[in-house]
Amino acid sequence: SSEEWKKVSSSECKSLGLTLENDGEFWMTFEDWCKNFTDVDICWIVNTSYFSIHKTWEKKMMQGTWTKNSEPLLNRSGGCFDNRDTFLQNPQWVKNHLLNHLPLLQVVFSAHGSLLALGALLTLCVDVVEDNRHYRLHKLTVQERVATSLYINTRTVFLKRILKQGRYILIPTTYHPGITTKFILRLFTDVPSKLRELKADKPKMTCWSLLCGYPRTVTQIKVHSAEGLQKQDRSGADPYVLIKCENQTVRSSVQHNTTSASFDAQAIFYRSSIDSPIIIQVWNSNILCDQFLGQAVLTALPSDPREQQTLQLRGRGSQEAAEVPGHITVRVFSSDDLVEL
Repeated sequence: SSEEWKKVSSSECKSLGLTLENDGEFWMTFEDWCKNFTDVDICWIVNTSYFSIHKTWEKKMMQGTWTKNSEPLLNRSGGCFDNRDTFLQNPQWVKNHLLNHLPLLQVVFSAHGSLLALGALLTLCVDVVEDNRHYRLHKLTVQERVATSLYINTRTVFLKRILKQGRYILIPTTYHPGITTKFILRLFTDVPSKLRELKADKPKMTCWSLLCGYPRTVTQIKVHSAEGLQKQDRSGADPYVLIKCENQTVRSSVQHNTTSASFDAQAIFYRSSIDSPIIIQVWNSNILCDQFLGQAVLTALPSDPREQQTLQLRGRGSQEAAEVPGHITVRVFSSDDLVEL
């Protein structure tokens, strides 16, 4: 109804898709808008079609609940990171990240006015965890916080990050512990993320575990780096690490053209035998056949120190095998309590 629209030519109206009809669209001055509104949301429609020729995204949508329980292992309303004793009692989701891609993380909370009135500020935290973690995280030791949104009094929290190869835990939280409500977690990635909620705290006791042995010790290890490796060609080497325990193996990504590599590879093992060592091997990646560069063997007992340590690489065999060029920097945590780590 504004006289201003008469100044817009018919060709411009056509290019803008503008129709001057009583269809709910209206014009107002910026000053009037500021008097009547406080916020504006710009929505982005994410393309999830399997048949589109344009960029598409894989969508995962999960429903969750913050629930309150006096038993710490059953409580799912731990509050923000400042509540160190209860933060990891929040719901946890794990996602795989196999390739370099741009994930979009969006949390939509079904919060009503009564919840917002309590000051239930919301956020989403993203932590790197071990490549073979299948149970809930109980203690932050070697994990790295890679992303977090600001705590904000709103029904929707949006977070967008570029992530490296690895496995990540998503932890949606309220600011204060003890607040209960439902929420929805939407995750957009350009490859399948295999998003799932972590519900179990430790391995279940089964008939198979009675025959083969139930875990007695949990060990968490992080291989930070390797230095002084033997050159394999003029550019150095293409090293990667294998972390082995009992029948499990975790492999890091390959670092190219270097004899001093940063891996930051993590693994966690539930060991049925305390005598089972942790073996860390360094290999050189080749097209036809990879080359063994050295290894370190750890007892990883609960009584062993938990500080970062540097280990000399040795040949195949026991801890007393002959030394080979290079050393690795690691940090190891072991505990008889399967829900400590």
